[in-house]
Amino acid sequence: MSDRYTAHIFDVRKPFTIRAVLKQLCNLPKWAMSNWEERITGFWLEASDADAEATLGSLHLLIAERDGDDPAAIYEWASVHDFLGREAEAIPLYRRALDLGLDPVRRSQALIQLASSLRNVGETTEAIRILEGIRPDATVGASGEAFLALSLFDAGRPGDALRVALKALGKTLPVYRGVVDQYADAIVDPK
Repeated sequence: MSDRYTAHIFDVRKPFTIRAVLKQLCNLPKWAMSNWEERITGFWLEASDADAEATLGSLHLLIAERDGDDPAAIYEWASVHDFLGREAEAIPLYRRALDLGLDPVRRSQALIQLASSLRNVGETTEAIRILEGIRPDATVGASGEAFLALSLFDAGRPGDALRVALKALGKTLPVYRGVVDQYADAIVDPK
């Protein structure tokens, strides 16, 4: 691992005395000393796209602690590429993490993020196929429907996109739910 990846944690320009290392350890963010999952959460709370290389380096240190085939680590690596606008690099990583078997919380997020990345690189048909199979859950709620609406719109199906969005919105309305659903069902895509 190069010095540029460790520079954000340890100031490698200073001599490494025991006292200097201990002082730097005391100044680490709280998340840097906790378990892996807590450190991943802390990473995302502080992640910034302002310095892509530093962001990649920070996460690289965390995922390097895991096995090369750890689906959670691969998912997090895909997510950071996605976060930095590198969707084409994220797509095969999401697929690999899903193939290796993610926990239910990460699985639903990975499916949505994979579909969103596919949409962003112009693969709307595949994005729609994935998103149509996602059901709301405690982790992502109705997020899949929001991304499905975006994908449908990008695929040139604005009526279907509006219908999906209105149906999702209708579920949250305290009144007029029925009428919004009826109007949504009546929408047809222009030919």
